[in-house]
Amino acid sequence: WDVSPSQGTPKAFFKNFIVVFLGITINYVNGIFVFIFSRSPVFYMESRYILYIHLVINDMIMLCITVSLHVVSYTMPLINVSVCCVLLLVGSVTTKNTPMSLAGMAVERYIAICKPLRHSQTCTVRRTYMLILLIWSVAFIPELADIVILFLTRPLTIFTSRILCYRLAIYNTSHHLDKSVVLNVLLLSFVWITLIYTYFRIFITAKTATTDQVSAKKAQNTILLHGVQLLFCMMSYIAPLLELILFPLFPNDKTKIMFSTFIITNILPRFLTPLIYGIRDQKFVTHIKKLLIL
Repeated sequence: WDVSPSQGTPKAFFKNFIVVFLGITINYVNGIFVFIFSRSPVFYMESRYILYIHLVINDMIMLCITVSLHVVSYTMPLINVSVCCVLLLVGSVTTKNTPMSLAGMAVERYIAICKPLRHSQTCTVRRTYMLILLIWSVAFIPELADIVILFLTRPLTIFTSRILCYRLAIYNTSHHLDKSVVLNVLLLSFVWITLIYTYFRIFITAKTATTDQVSAKKAQNTILLHGVQLLFCMMSYIAPLLELILFPLFPNDKTKIMFSTFIITNILPRFLTPLIYGIRDQKFVTHIKKLLIL
């Protein structure tokens, strides 16, 4: 996290103000979509909207944790390791949920466009919630394993100590690093293969005369936007390497570099979530207009 004792209070306040303002703004917009979804039964029976609102809620939780940790790093740098583990657990799980949710949404669009006759039988509400449960399980188990490894490799007193709360400060054994690299490569490879496959399958299907060209084109654009969002999310994995490269080149701007990478990798990708479906979806737009009129 972007912590430096040499920074003056005005700079620290300005950075925290930006982070908190962006976090509140994004969560406010996302909260509108959650409110509309909860008040409109028309969305309950369609898997695409259930998957979308799950991604929205996931982003809201992730932003709350991320923004809180950023502010805490200035106001109370050293916190209890047990509390830190819980915060990192929730933050890491929601971070990993995002790419898997994007893959699930891409598959749903692929089935809707390429196999429309099977869509209602395949993408049922029950199966959609089962997929969401699977996503959370796949993201949760590796993060729980980090705590177990910490429990087995470090003295128990570490859980009562205080530390600067970020992953490498706690999960820094070779077991943690190896597990993290392997799982991240497998996860991101799976998601990228899914996005590329579904995009080109929809693209090929769109060439046929029997396909709804408008829906197919919109589905292609949606998956492309998923790819852009995934690229932003992937930057969180390469941010440490990027910082190691930039620090020697700009030794006097370390805190600026850290703050910039934090905004780009943790905050900006969440701006895309309400745009991909919310603003571009006619049903949501119609309900937003009704809400504004009221």
